[in-house]
Amino acid sequence: MGDVLIVQNSRSGGPSRLGDWLTDAGLELDVVLAHEGAALPDRLDHDAMIMLGGGYLPSEDGKAPWLADARRLVGQALAEGVPLFGICLGGQMIAEVAGGEVTGDVGAPENGSLPVTIRPEAADDPLFHGLPAVVPAVEHHKDAITGLPAGAVWLAETAACPYQAFRVGERAWGVQFHPEVLPARIREWRANGFDPDEVYARAVADEPVSTPIWHEVARRFAALVTAHAATGRGPVSASTGSSPA
Repeated sequence: MGDVLIVQNSRSGGPSRLGDWLTDAGLELDVVLAHEGAALPDRLDHDAMIMLGGGYLPSEDGKAPWLADARRLVGQALAEGVPLFGICLGGQMIAEVAGGEVTGDVGAPENGSLPVTIRPEAADDPLFHGLPAVVPAVEHHKDAITGLPAGAVWLAETAACPYQAFRVGERAWGVQFHPEVLPARIREWRANGFDPDEVYARAVADEPVSTPIWHEVARRFAALVTAHAATGRGPVSASTGSSPA
């Protein structure tokens, strides 16, 4: 069925509903609590890897020593075509390891559920094809990708942070937003410069629209992982999966 290494980088930053969606799709999850000192494997022998978010830049090894091992595993996944999905810090790490640029405390911070524009390049992407032109997504960051790796496919953007989603090669995706987050988690975040009640209310209002869309993206990723586990080569055409409701 396929097993997925999930790297957790903070106490509250678990896989949440993304983990539920992947489990429902038949995948086995190996969640490593790296922030608590759990060791990452020497080699990625899983069928896929997910790097979650956290309050660090991808190379802040002094604050989070496990990031060096995480970068090594991300590099292996990129080199070997292992399905890979990075969220926030994870997306930034994929960009940096693949040769892009990440900058700390740059531009206007984004917090809460915001409209993300799906770019035309997503039309034939295995995960993002057929999505609505604008999709709500939960944001929580002040660091950002400021340069995509050479050859990366730019999939989604916002006005404040252009590089919201991208693909490297055939099986590696990075997103700046948090498809795994439910509105309740927003209550746990610092909302410096934002009205926390307004941010929470907007996320609650957007959830009925955003949830089925990110559920479908997760289902497509799970299908790719399952096929990769069975054959060593997952489906990479945009025909995989239905369009979200």
